[in-house]
Amino acid sequence: MKRRAFLAQIGAVAISRPLAVLAQQPERTRRIGVLFPSGPNDSESPARVTALEQGLQQWGWIVGRNVLVDYRWGAGDSERIRKFAAELIALGPDVIFASGGTTVGSLLQATRAVPIVFVGVFDPVGAGFVESLARPGANATGFMQFEYSVSGKWLELLKEIVPALKRLAVLRDPTVTAGIGQFAAIQSAATSLGVDVIPVNVRDRGEIESGLAAFARSGNGGVIVTANASSVFHRDLIIALAARHKLPAVYYRRLYVDSGGLISYGVDIIDQHRRAAAYIDRIFKGETAANLPVQTPTEYELVINVKTAKALGIAIPATLLVRAAAVIE
Repeated sequence: MKRRAFLAQIGAVAISRPLAVLAQQPERTRRIGVLFPSGPNDSESPARVTALEQGLQQWGWIVGRNVLVDYRWGAGDSERIRKFAAELIALGPDVIFASGGTTVGSLLQATRAVPIVFVGVFDPVGAGFVESLARPGANATGFMQFEYSVSGKWLELLKEIVPALKRLAVLRDPTVTAGIGQFAAIQSAATSLGVDVIPVNVRDRGEIESGLAAFARSGNGGVIVTANASSVFHRDLIIALAARHKLPAVYYRRLYVDSGGLISYGVDIIDQHRRAAAYIDRIFKGETAANLPVQTPTEYELVINVKTAKALGIAIPATLLVRAAAVIE
């Protein structure tokens, strides 16, 4: 009897020990591929990386401990972005984080299997990235930059700053859906405000320089810089040209105003990088991008550069200053 009890005890230990060992095994390390349209030396790049990694840490994902992150930088080069999209897919990531429509488009051409979480995309439905905002339906989801109606708000702000405004140069990329949509919304608002709209393409430096120089030859003009990767890449040139030609300009992101632009109205894109970590966490835990709704902005921030306004000889209305989230002196 004692022998049988002893053998049973030995068997129980043999069975339970592997289970205990398995229970103590650490969770496997996850892998994230990250594709940015800008370069690593861009002034905003460190903030993007920090926000993403801080967001991951809030959900328990520590870079180098239980998650690995592979960064790739497009540096404003579409061919480079396509190359890095394929390269990241080949690394076998659990999820890919993408900033901006140009990166998402290239990634979706490379894979329809790996989950993609994006930020800063202007029209994901129109671009074909998702089937609908509520149910993306494929392998991509994330956070929208803004809705097209905001484009009309940019013109309203410019008109409030410069009541005599009669002509408007709209810097846009006509080759993408978002560029067409933003321009149409601005045109609609311009008609009711009695403002003539002139498109200026931003695909390369020459187009921007010649377009703004020609526009500036007549008076009562202002500029709206719409959301696109090219304008971000050429932002220092655009800001310098606006200053040289004494053109008041409205931008869609604070990044431009921090660099010397006049005024911006848009979402906090850096915060979107931080918030995107929640979607990455949910995908790690078994949810699919197809069922995670695309998030639309709920808050927009107004930022004004008073120093630039003074250089242009513009007095910013007090009603605008009190509404601003930030005023740069």
